[in-house]
Amino acid sequence: QMCEKFTVCENSMEMLVRNNLNLPKVTAEDGDFLAFLSFQDKCLRKISSGLYTFQTYLEYVQETFTSEKQSIKSLCYSTEHLARTIRQMVINPNEVIIPDSATQESLRAKLKSDKTWIEKITTHLILRDFTSFMEKTVRAVRYLKNTRSFSD
Repeated sequence: QMCEKFTVCENSMEMLVRNNLNLPKVTAEDGDFLAFLSFQDKCLRKISSGLYTFQTYLEYVQETFTSEKQSIKSLCYSTEHLARTIRQMVINPNEVIIPDSATQESLRAKLKSDKTWIEKITTHLILRDFTSFMEKTVRAVRYLKNTRSFSD
């Protein structure tokens, strides 16, 4: 939709130049996928922390992608709920990093721009990376579900 509505597409030069966002990622070092069993708690902490971090980014998307405001609002709510749920699965939930208000404000200030095209590119990058993060999260949670019982 971003490509169609705003002509902000994956291969545009502006996309490459603007991609300096430090968005959360789930990587192999975080213990997901093949070596999962010994690292599952670390992976769950990383996923929950990443989801909490994405909250601020998604709030920015909600402000800038106004044509999809309701969908993004629902996405923010669902993301927060998932972050809380996964945090409860962590052995020590206090180890999950949740950005404080000062960190969130600093990030909001960094994301702001007076140029519409920069806002569109930033929105596209956030949604693209959030999609990738969620795909890996789903795989990790499925793997966890198949390798241990969540009811233990």
